[in-house]
Amino acid sequence: MGLIGRRGFVAGAALVALATTGAGTAGAVRKKPRAFRGMWLATVANRDWPSRTGLTAEQQRTELLAHLDTAVERRLNTVVLQVRPTADALWPSPYEPWAQCLTGVQGRDPGWDPLGTAVEEAHERGMELHAWFNPYRVANHTDPARLSAEHPARLHPEWVLPYGRKLYYNPGLPEVRAFVQDAMLDAVHRYDIDAVHWDDYFYPYPVAGEAFADDAAYERYGGDFPDRASWRRHNTDLLVSETAARIKEIKKHVAFGVSPFGVWRNVATDPEGSETRAGVQTYDDLYADTRKWIREGWIDYVVPQLYWHIGFAAADYAKLLPWWDAVVRDTGVGLYIGEALYKCGDPAQPAPWQDPRELSRHLELAQRYPTVGGHCYFSGKEVAADRIGAMAAVVADHYPTRVRPPR
Repeated sequence: MGLIGRRGFVAGAALVALATTGAGTAGAVRKKPRAFRGMWLATVANRDWPSRTGLTAEQQRTELLAHLDTAVERRLNTVVLQVRPTADALWPSPYEPWAQCLTGVQGRDPGWDPLGTAVEEAHERGMELHAWFNPYRVANHTDPARLSAEHPARLHPEWVLPYGRKLYYNPGLPEVRAFVQDAMLDAVHRYDIDAVHWDDYFYPYPVAGEAFADDAAYERYGGDFPDRASWRRHNTDLLVSETAARIKEIKKHVAFGVSPFGVWRNVATDPEGSETRAGVQTYDDLYADTRKWIREGWIDYVVPQLYWHIGFAAADYAKLLPWWDAVVRDTGVGLYIGEALYKCGDPAQPAPWQDPRELSRHLELAQRYPTVGGHCYFSGKEVAADRIGAMAAVVADHYPTRVRPPR
């Protein structure tokens, strides 16, 4: 799939490289290594791009291309672009309005096609473009009147629940699950994207003192389940398995990847969990059985967000890495590690994150585990700014040349 013949890598026979490895081996042919070297480019609340709302189309395009060029300079090969931040779209979708992050007004045409441009320009630079969608988040506020008049959440208020000062589609409704799949997969139909990518948001992160008010849906659809948690996990399983099947029906070569919170379950909760004491467990709190999705082969790759330093007591990077290695082993699912570049040099973070070589040590450790096929950095703004040189250290220590992404 993907990049053969595109600028940035030589086509055809250059999938192999001539290597001289010592006496008697001159002229031996060795495959050029592949690795996932990605960066997330977040658009929600203008986190990374566009830098602010209301830029002209040309200004937005210029900023986008600068991020892509920075990725090339850092010898990365994959950009994970957030194209559906709050149930709105960075392409002319027939399902949802134009994204507010572009113009400042949800539903207003920005005058160009950001996703189409991103795909074309990433490929031109020899990179993959993974389209990052958030399935259920509707808004970072609870006022439906602030949504565009044609927003599906306003046309179908029965689909929506407020929780934690945000609005969400209700994952327990079959019509919601069908709609969000249609909305996301429209991009697969329209564009030569290399992958569909989801982050860690399924059911919302728990908020103390609040209940996610899906009682009516549970009463209607949850009768066959022993408890509400099992029913919710089933709903998330359906979203994942149905989407996986539909992607392959549309375009077999398009990958499906998920980037979950880094802890499935703590060992104190489940003997098969990780040696962690995390305050959130994906299985129990987000109703997302990420380990099951790997074992069932529903996803092509997983990017656990291991956003902790080596030696962190509650969630040690060095203990989570072998846990994920064991989960993916012999499954055929790619394992790429999500790295917290955004913490590097943040004065609010503990001492390890003030060391420019913390992330480089993460990559050194990961080399011990053959299942680890690469890393992804959060996120684009920090890849560019690199405030203490942590990204530069990674490049100097581990990325001597550009390589192609995994198949």
